Amino acid sequence: MPDHPSDKIWDEYDWERFLQQQELRTEKYMELLEKYLNHPNRDELIAKEMGWTHLLNGDARDWEEEVDAQFEQELVDADIGDADTKGEGTGFSFERHPLYRQTVALSAELDEIFNTVTAQCHEHPAAITIRSQATMAAAKLAAALNDDDVDELGMTIAYLKRALHAITTSLDSLVPLRTCDLLAEPLCNRIRERLFEIRNGIVSTMGEYRAEFRRRYS
Repeated sequence: MPDHPSDKIWDEYDWERFLQQQELRTEKYMELLEKYLNHPNRDELIAKEMGWTHLLNGDARDWEEEVDAQFEQELVDADIGDADTKGEGTGFSFERHPLYRQTVALSAELDEIFNTVTAQCHEHPAAITIRSQATMAAAKLAAALNDDDVDELGMTIAYLKRALHAITTSLDSLVPLRTCDLLAEPLCNRIRERLFEIRNGIVSTMGEYRAEFRRRYS
């Protein structure tokens, strides 16, 4: 978690650093899990290397529950741990946002498209990247757009930047499929059009939130 006074308003760059740290910790955990998968003392070794010393006292609950709780607590400490409960009872607010709806619809459309092409195209790394990054974009948009009041504008912008990166990666991955004639030009154009529509929407939304951040805190 970035070091600065607790009463300082975090901007998108503070949140960017924090999210990068969280992602690195998640990657480290996954690497350790793979490394010690079949080790008899797997849980203890992972806890020690992750710095979760409170899990080494033998009084821990189920390991998976403890790991989930540990990551959840780190998010709570940053005031974003309640994201999954906002809007509870009335549906999540992000589900009503046009950008999220567009991205989910794109993911479904991509599945339909790639289910109709050759196995060579369907299994191509670029095709897999397009689909996975579109799904990733939807997840990041859900995190960004889950608060109607947008109390943490910096966090919202940081997650929007991640969604934008995912969409841009999908766009870049179209190139090898078209270059190798694995995906017909009309289908490429159709996917590209949808991706650019979402990309432009994200860029526009980021601009609105940045302007609101400046209005509130400048």
